[in-house]
Amino acid sequence: MNIYETREGARLAMIKGKKGHWNRWGPFLSERAWGTVREDYSADGTAWSYFPHDHARSRAYRWNEDGLAGICDRHQYLCFALALWNGRDPFLKERLFGLTGPEGNHGEDVKEYYSYLDSTPTHSYMKYLYKYPQAAYPYDQLLEGNLLRTKLDDEYELVDTGVFDQGRYFDVVVEYAKADDEDLLIRVHVSNRGPESAEIHVLPTLWFRNTWRWGYDTRRPTIMLRTNDLQRQDRVSTLISTHWYLGEYALYCSDADDVLFTENESNSERLWGIPSSTPYVKDAFHQYLVKGRRMAVNPAGVGTKAAVCYTRTINRGETATIDLRLASTRRANPLQAPFADFGSLLKERHKEADDFYEVVLPKKLSKDAVLVARQAFAGMLWSKQYYHYVVSDWLEGDPGNSVPPQERWHGRNHDWKHLFTRDVISMPDKWEFPWFASWDLGFHCVALAQVDPHFAKGQILLMMREWYMHPNGQVPAYEWDFNGVNPPVLALAARAVFEIDRQHTGVADYAFLERVFQKMLLNFTWWVNRKDAFGKNIFQGGFLGMDNIGAFDRDNLPPGYLLGQADGTSWMAAFAKSMLSTALLLAEKNPIYEDLASKFWEHYVYIANSMNNRKDPKDTLWDEKDGFFYDHLISQRHDPFPVRARTMVGFVPMFGATTVPADTFDRYPDFQRRREWFIEHRPDLVDSIEPMIVPGINNSLILGLVRPDQLRRMLAYMLDEEEFLSPYGVRAVSRYHKDHPLILNLAGQEYRLDYEPGESRTNLFGGNSNWRGPIWIPMNFLILMALKQYYLYYGDAFKVECPTGSGKMMNLDQIAEELSRRLTNIFLPQQDGTRPVFGSCSLFNSDPHWRDLIPFHEYFHGDTGRGCGASHQTGWTGLIAQILMGLDEGFMPDSYRKPKN
Repeated sequence: MNIYETREGARLAMIKGKKGHWNRWGPFLSERAWGTVREDYSADGTAWSYFPHDHARSRAYRWNEDGLAGICDRHQYLCFALALWNGRDPFLKERLFGLTGPEGNHGEDVKEYYSYLDSTPTHSYMKYLYKYPQAAYPYDQLLEGNLLRTKLDDEYELVDTGVFDQGRYFDVVVEYAKADDEDLLIRVHVSNRGPESAEIHVLPTLWFRNTWRWGYDTRRPTIMLRTNDLQRQDRVSTLISTHWYLGEYALYCSDADDVLFTENESNSERLWGIPSSTPYVKDAFHQYLVKGRRMAVNPAGVGTKAAVCYTRTINRGETATIDLRLASTRRANPLQAPFADFGSLLKERHKEADDFYEVVLPKKLSKDAVLVARQAFAGMLWSKQYYHYVVSDWLEGDPGNSVPPQERWHGRNHDWKHLFTRDVISMPDKWEFPWFASWDLGFHCVALAQVDPHFAKGQILLMMREWYMHPNGQVPAYEWDFNGVNPPVLALAARAVFEIDRQHTGVADYAFLERVFQKMLLNFTWWVNRKDAFGKNIFQGGFLGMDNIGAFDRDNLPPGYLLGQADGTSWMAAFAKSMLSTALLLAEKNPIYEDLASKFWEHYVYIANSMNNRKDPKDTLWDEKDGFFYDHLISQRHDPFPVRARTMVGFVPMFGATTVPADTFDRYPDFQRRREWFIEHRPDLVDSIEPMIVPGINNSLILGLVRPDQLRRMLAYMLDEEEFLSPYGVRAVSRYHKDHPLILNLAGQEYRLDYEPGESRTNLFGGNSNWRGPIWIPMNFLILMALKQYYLYYGDAFKVECPTGSGKMMNLDQIAEELSRRLTNIFLPQQDGTRPVFGSCSLFNSDPHWRDLIPFHEYFHGDTGRGCGASHQTGWTGLIAQILMGLDEGFMPDSYRKPKN
């Protein structure tokens, strides 16, 4: 049975066939819209201070909305989310709070506890949990506590303040279920975990994104209250929203205490000391409830923002439930009995979600593994976000508003004026990284393809559209710097998604692959023309996603130096290999692609020879003395020399390897003739890539950079527990550097690389991520894939010690399984019942209301497995679901599978 044979799969098929709109509504509301580049109109690009958290409740957003446990339509015209008040907070809890980059001792950091518990890919069923303290939220305490700490200290977290002691908090659970594509059931459960009764105010809020204030379209939508005798008897209040594009929607609210109305307009008086355009402003509900200002809301019962008020006193251990329903009136007039079928529909959609994941997840998985995998998928699906950014409008400013500072025309993103985004995109983390990152997105799509191949394919294609990709062929990196250079992983991701989709559907989507291939030709050319400074197939690229992994900032080199990057060059080899294999696949339908396959075969060989020349040690990034790949510093004053940093950079040459049967090329006669000519006439080049020429033990060839003698030496480092091998995966920097830091003196300045297994101790790239020792799931995932491919070539005859020095010999497939086990142990309960991801926090590890809420952090402590960095980066950390499912089934092409014994 495949996913499309389930009820949820049938909805996916409707979307794919454009026969239904089950993707019209979803969790597309950001967790944070303040402090973003889009909302920053400052002269110096200080996004955090230009639009701080303190402004968010009062100031209308220009580009995107945010909210708590929120949803919106895919154009983000109409939004719904919760607001909460415990009677003690200084303002309504309408959005998640966190510290900005300058405020946190390790950069920006959300200081809240919330979990994405469940979601189907069409969002026919979703579940979200927020933990709301009953005491006043300690905003100042968190700020002051972190400002007093240094890079050498742990972060001061919300749990450290004591607000959750004795269970004095509410579990606020929101469930969404779709009756159809424009009819959403909403159930809010509020549970008191404390020792005594406590009061809470719950304000489900409906509002329109402000599209009328900026001078382009002045049409203003409305929300108003509609009642009739039948609904009054049933204690149902109905809000009617009317929009020029969406039409009319009704929000049905059961047993409401009050309904409030205002406008989604800035409170200019509070913010800037000038009169507001209306007396009813964005923060009116805060003023009404917290400040007691009854005149703050519109007594006429109309506006562009409305809230339904529920005040509940909940006894200890008990739960209050609130039901709402948001439905279009396009197909029918407002429902007369909106809650008659509510419970049965909610239960039905929940069961359909269970049925869907029973098909997605292998039967072999334990109950705990299913829990982790399902929450990983939930996090990825909840992390879709409507992303809106039109760079030309952002630079010019809006008609009728003040002209932005002229410095911006020479500042951030000024040369990306073509970029025009208003799409639902998979985000790395909707609070810490509420913007797309192109290389993250490649990893997202590999995992998302298991549950929604059509969406995954669409995301990859989106990055290549002409309103994203630069006319010169560069793929935009991320909004803080679209010019940043990320590893070229989209072509590799596209091939993986193609295979997963074929596994699910039984149909090979050659059209998708061809569209990707055509655009990647432009991107490959950009790399060759822009990032090979000497024209010798040794590539640069700068930080390449691994922010502070070097002794110095690889985006800002010491004066007078260039850097020949082992990872940049290896990524380009993997890119060329991917283009080669894709060209051959497309040649099955159109032989003209054999010419392009020949081009990429030769380019691959040139790159391989440049970085891994067997004959001339001066023309290689391989260090024969150490048995490792290193970056090389290049200067006019002396010969290139290696930067002897034992880091993940040295393993990137393994990535992207592909094994094929030795007779594969016989199916492509034109390509085979050119390949044989090249092998015969350029022995100086092919000598460096023997495994690509000589069949292995399983009569296969491998398109891979690393020779067998090199692989053994590299694995000796990787599998050494005193170097890279952690109990929880492969570290990004060797533990060797703990006692042997790399110190370089260049251009009169000292540069240093230490082993730092947890949060960053440097300010490179903002200091909120760290590649100097922690475990990163995407890099480990690529290692696993490489080991699987090399095993297909070498078979059981190739064995090494694992761990190094243990005397225990393993083949490469067994090593991949051992690394997978270590990675999954980050999230799974250990023998003592604790999960390493929680670190030493006893509340998280032992409390029944916390211990099964899995966080998917950005990276993990290199020694303990504790989660570090962004706490909801199910973007690429969601790959753990694929690792739990296994890397053999439903992922690799049939011809690449494990050899038969």
